[in-house]
Amino acid sequence: MTENQYKADFPSEIIREGKVQVLVPKLEAYGVVPSDYAPSKAPVFYNPVMEFNRDLTVLAFQAYQRMVNREISICDPLTSQGIRGVRFAAEISGVKKVVEGDINEQAFRLAKHNVQLNGLENLVSVKHKDANCLLSCHASPKKRFDIVDVDPFGTPALYLGSALRAIRNKGLLASTATDLAPLCGVHAKACLRKYGGRPLRTEYCHELAVRLLAGCTATLAAKHDIGIRVVFSHSSEHYIRVYSQITYGAKKADESLKNLGYILHCFNCFHRETTRNPFDKKIEQCPECGSKMDYAGPLWIGSILDEGFCRQMLEENKLVAFKNSAKITKLLTLTRDEAVAPITYYVVDKLSGKLNLPSPPLQAFIDAIRSNGFQAVSTHFNSRGIKTNVPALTMHKLLRDMAASK
Repeated sequence: MTENQYKADFPSEIIREGKVQVLVPKLEAYGVVPSDYAPSKAPVFYNPVMEFNRDLTVLAFQAYQRMVNREISICDPLTSQGIRGVRFAAEISGVKKVVEGDINEQAFRLAKHNVQLNGLENLVSVKHKDANCLLSCHASPKKRFDIVDVDPFGTPALYLGSALRAIRNKGLLASTATDLAPLCGVHAKACLRKYGGRPLRTEYCHELAVRLLAGCTATLAAKHDIGIRVVFSHSSEHYIRVYSQITYGAKKADESLKNLGYILHCFNCFHRETTRNPFDKKIEQCPECGSKMDYAGPLWIGSILDEGFCRQMLEENKLVAFKNSAKITKLLTLTRDEAVAPITYYVVDKLSGKLNLPSPPLQAFIDAIRSNGFQAVSTHFNSRGIKTNVPALTMHKLLRDMAASK
């Protein structure tokens, strides 16, 4: 099939993103705005809102390539119209091979067309295969990829087992979850089914979502004697994203599982703490206010960001001219600082509302916390959020003191 031979049998248009141009469905023809877009609306899925996701992915994969300092291979098993794989091949230096795949016949044909449209046939191959089948075909040691990018519409849990087996030692797994309703506690039973952990509807539920996905990944990896290390993660728009470097070995898997645990939460005073075993202490009573506590987990209670990796992504962002570069710089600056911050975050407005107090400026509250000898940083998860190690009731007092001083 040549470029001139391909004719889309649905409304389409050529768009430019990053360094590439691709033929995609024309969304206006389907009567939807991008934020409401679902796969069933068009014969081939394309969401322009995810350009930010794709930009960050390019930076993360380039940062990984710099880290390992060799040529890398990448697999995008849920490629749709192929924009992710085409961008990887065109924009990441040190890429020797990209394999794309999709079970949808129209997506397969469109992805092949977009590879040819950008003259990348020597780097990118497209397979008409089910994602798990494609990944399983690369499970033997000599066929594994350096990076597997699992970016579905919905849960990635269906593909993580196959993806992990298709990654070489020290390779990278990137996974997206757009099913935030289960992960954020709206559909708790669905979360337990898909991710093996119990969620909570708290103000920091998006961080819990990241930790539930990371915990699910670690549990699945351990079954194959694989350990993971989360090097980057973020919550943006309607999805979360987790990047995990894997290492083969039973000891590595055991070490990884030590990062699984539970987050205990008090809905009265907002105290929260972590524990590896919720049965080794009396969790019913909050140590701050004495109220009954609830829990989320099992989930990942280890680090969800690596400061060095965030710094490298920031450096890579300086070398490109993405439309989203300023937004990316803001997010990466926050995540770099969050990398060494305490687990979970507080939302100032939620705390103030609980105490019937006016909500103070975010930076002023951060300064007040720091002046009392505690750690406090902003978080990318919420523009009014603070990661801090200050006890809940001490935070209440600081808010009251700030309100009284006005």
